[in-house]
This record gives sequence, structure tokens and C-alpha cells, in this order.
Amino acid sequence: MNTLFDKDLEHILKHTSALWGEMKDAHLFITGGTGFFGCWLLESLLWLNSRLNLNLRITVLTRNVAAFAKKMPHLVHRSGIHYLEGDVRDFAFPKETVDYILHAATDVSMNLTKTNPVLEYDVIMQGTKHVLDFAKEAQTKRMLFVSSGAVYGPQPYSITHISEDYSCQPDPNSAYAVGKFKAEQMCCDFAKMHGLIVTIARSFALVGPYLPIDIHFAMGNFIRDAMQGGPIIVEGDGTPYRSYLYAADLVIWLWHIFLRGENCRPYNVGSDHAITIAELAHVVSQQFDTKPVVKILKIPDPHALPARYVPSIERAKKELGLFPYIDLIEGIQRTKVWWLQR
Repeated sequence: MNTLFDKDLEHILKHTSALWGEMKDAHLFITGGTGFFGCWLLESLLWLNSRLNLNLRITVLTRNVAAFAKKMPHLVHRSGIHYLEGDVRDFAFPKETVDYILHAATDVSMNLTKTNPVLEYDVIMQGTKHVLDFAKEAQTKRMLFVSSGAVYGPQPYSITHISEDYSCQPDPNSAYAVGKFKAEQMCCDFAKMHGLIVTIARSFALVGPYLPIDIHFAMGNFIRDAMQGGPIIVEGDGTPYRSYLYAADLVIWLWHIFLRGENCRPYNVGSDHAITIAELAHVVSQQFDTKPVVKILKIPDPHALPARYVPSIERAKKELGLFPYIDLIEGIQRTKVWWLQR
């Protein structure tokens, strides 16, 4: 473990230490444990398990144990953690009690919306149903469902920060958004029928180590472009608004929502500091000594209103005492250093 991660993990410990008493000697089952979210959750769990002597047993579902072991050996060859190979839609149920389930499978980085939306929708819906059936058989008492801000649909420009009270209208052309919204509903219906507590985290945009720099995430692509000396390419016109929560803060938020959130009450997970994509590209540039040039490929339409994807986080603040502790520039700096070290 490098000192950068030590700093992040101590930050997570500081802000979650009061949560873990009830988890001592528990069995936790995780889906989606090998993606961006999953790697961070596992990093924090292994650190907390050791530092707090929790004696947690962790089972992680993954499609390919050998591939993940090759990629992240430090997350595999550790005591207290077991990997189950299988597909989230039909994995064989372990024959043991599972106290907690964290269902984070179907990472948006799969990027199936364009290539195979039917498969993406099936993985979300059938995967969630299978996990819920497992929760019933394993006598699970609490589950976290990791959802997305995409469930709201296009954010009206007049709403600067979209809240959980906004009526969800997911884009019908997005299998990911529709699937996540219907899976939320499935979880809540199941919770009412079977007495399972299901908490819901709606995630927005993020920055941090493990963030892919070679797919469709603007933040990751900008950092990649800058590391290569530039130019930093903005594919669109740079006008959409986004906000970015640092990954260590993401983990703090997820653990609080998991263990302290109300049953079937969704919580936005993100930063409320809005920034345009063009501004973000220039901020990323300024974090590098070479200050690479920014190229915006499209000209803004003066008659069009910029798109927004920025959450209100008042519910998480007021009900769970959560805040974005690490600001955007620091988050970019830490992500940059991590990638440069690799």
C-alpha cells in the first residue's frame, strides 16, 4: 500500500469509525466488488477489518477470479476475504448465513447502453432479482443497492441541484437508467414483503484512484490526455455542468448510507459544487507542470440551455451528517499522482 492510499484509508477510518460496532464478526457479501466502486470498498474493508479487529468475513462475487487476482493481487490474497466466481444473474448461492449484502454490480463502465442495451438491462434486473432471492435464503438483514443519478432522467436547467424528491423520469433510451430505476422499485417491493432493510445510494460523477482513464468518463480522459502531454480534448462543446466527489468520500458516504440510511429512502451521493466540462478541462490542465492546452471540438449553440447533472446533497447532510471533505483540486491531484505512480 502506498502512502497516498494510506492517507485516504485513514480518512475513511476517521469518518466511519462509529459505524462498525454492529459489523463485528459479521458476514458481508459484495457484488460488483472488482470495479471502480468495488476496489475502493474492498480497500477500505480490508483496512478497517485490520485496524478495528472486526473479524469480518467478506465474500466477493466476480466473473473471473484469476483475472482480478492478476490485476489486483493485494486485494485477493488476504485473510478474511473469499472470492466466488459467477454471474450476478445466476451465481450459486453459498450455503451459509449472510448478515449484509452490498449490491454494486453493473458498473456503468461496462458501457453496454450503446453496444448491447438488452444485455445491460438484463444484468441489472435479473442480477438484482437473483441477489434479492439470495438475501431471502441467506437470512440477510440489511442490503445496500448502489443506484445512479441517471434514474432522474434529464435534469431541467431550472433545477440547479436535483433532489431525491424530484419525480424520476429515466431516459427511455437508456437501458442503464431505466434498469436502475426499476431495480430500485424491485428492491423496495421485496423489502416490504420480506422484512429486509434496503438502503439506496444514487451516485453521481466521481474522481479518484481506480477511475478508468480510457472509456467515456470525461474526468478520466482529461487526466489521461494531460499525462500524455496534451492536448486535453473536450469532445462536445464544454457547456454541460457536472460535479465530482472524491472516491474516499464516496466510500464514507456509502458506508453511512448502508448502515445508517432509512429503509427504501434514496440518498444522492456526490458533490454539490457545479462546474462546466470546459472549466473542468482547464482545472485539470492547471494541475500539471506542462499546463497542456485544452481543445474544445464543438461550438456552443447560443440558443441551447446547458445540460446539468448535479445533485442536491441536503438529505445526506441533514440526515447522515455527510459532506464532501476533499475538494475537487485535491481530488484531481491525488488521482493524478496515483496514475503517475502506476
